[in-house]
Amino acid sequence: MNQQYHIYFDLDGTLTDPYEGITRCILYALDELGFDHPSEEYLHNCIGPPLYDTFPEMVGKELTLKAIDLYRERFVDVGWQENKPYEGILDALETISAAGHTLFVATSKPHVQARRIVQHFGMGQYIKKVYGCELDGTRSNKAELLKYAIDENPRAEKRTMVGDRKHDLIGAIRNGMRPIGVSYGYGSVEELSSAGAVDIVSTPASLPEIVLKDFA
Repeated sequence: MNQQYHIYFDLDGTLTDPYEGITRCILYALDELGFDHPSEEYLHNCIGPPLYDTFPEMVGKELTLKAIDLYRERFVDVGWQENKPYEGILDALETISAAGHTLFVATSKPHVQARRIVQHFGMGQYIKKVYGCELDGTRSNKAELLKYAIDENPRAEKRTMVGDRKHDLIGAIRNGMRPIGVSYGYGSVEELSSAGAVDIVSTPASLPEIVLKDFA
């Protein structure tokens, strides 16, 4: 099989469950700035969107950059380890990779942090390259990030984006990619369907079957 089939995976909520690390880092930033804690439901919805989108709602635009700095202070120290791959995800990546396809990660996380997580949890052997935003927020928008990745890897007959939030699927559609949603992450089936998912995967074990049928 040739290698002209490119599959991009979101990180948070798709490959790993980052809830503990992300929420603890958000609460640390809010504590340092003197803000009250939001509800569990609100924190749940913070998984996926860029920090540049979520922090203004909590601390205001003027304090957003400070909040992000505080978040990253804890994340770089310990938050990145408060993370765990979803059960079955490594087997799924191995199966998809063994079929001869080229795999990437495309995440709103800074790429320096995302690469560290991908390598630490044993996923790097299956991933050609990890794409993420810059520390200043450049390419935190998923559509812009995917365009950048595609421009770097232009030789592909088909491309798929797999993610758990609407931002992943909207970004995929804007770049002519097949949008696949995963409902075991942080986006609801309704959110994924409304955003244009052509398939919705309920478990990591089901990923190879759904992803690979596009390349049969």
